[in-house]
Amino acid sequence: MSVHLRRAIEQLKEQTLALSATVEEAVWLAVRAVQEHDTALARSVIAGDRDVDEREVRIEEECLKILALHQPVAGDLRFLVTVLKITNDLERIGDLAVNIAERAIHLANREEAPTTFDFVGMATRTQEMLHTALDALVNTDPLRARDVCAMDDEVDAANRGMYGQVQAGIREHPRHTDFYLQQLSISRHLERIADHATNIAEDVIYMSEGRVVRHHVEEFRVPGSGAAPGTPAAG
Repeated sequence: MSVHLRRAIEQLKEQTLALSATVEEAVWLAVRAVQEHDTALARSVIAGDRDVDEREVRIEEECLKILALHQPVAGDLRFLVTVLKITNDLERIGDLAVNIAERAIHLANREEAPTTFDFVGMATRTQEMLHTALDALVNTDPLRARDVCAMDDEVDAANRGMYGQVQAGIREHPRHTDFYLQQLSISRHLERIADHATNIAEDVIYMSEGRVVRHHVEEFRVPGSGAAPGTPAAG
């Protein structure tokens, strides 16, 4: 590999990791804004979205420039393809953080209704998935990436359970319908963040092993249970 290509790839890696850190913080702040009814925090997440969008475009342009100038092969080519895909997922996660922040503003001055939705638990698990996926990216660690894929079912199950809780809540407390629908929206956004974290993890596996694992999630499940390792089967 030429010195110029190596330098360009290292700079691209730094830009990608910086974008990852920014997006992870946006999700964390958006969740805090919901928990603490903090509209100022929510607005800071919304204001930061333009920066995320601009960074994604710059990284994409840099990838295309490297492809055109250096025509990389093998591992370097896989790295560039992975970065193109991961930055798209990061930009979408940033958008979802904004959506959660908007829900936080909407809910900030509204009366809370009785609910059994474990928002903290679902948000924590989603943030753990994102952090682990980005850690796997930083360290090119396919084992950590597989941990993320195994956790996705748990967040999916929490989101599915939310639908029944919302229906029950609206029936019992119809005047709080808006509150329940906003909670359902937040749950859906968290579930989509978890999906994008899983995409990133799958791309890390591809980058490190040259193996495409999308649509083969069964390898991350406990045999015969239909659930991810460590996730109890539904009763």
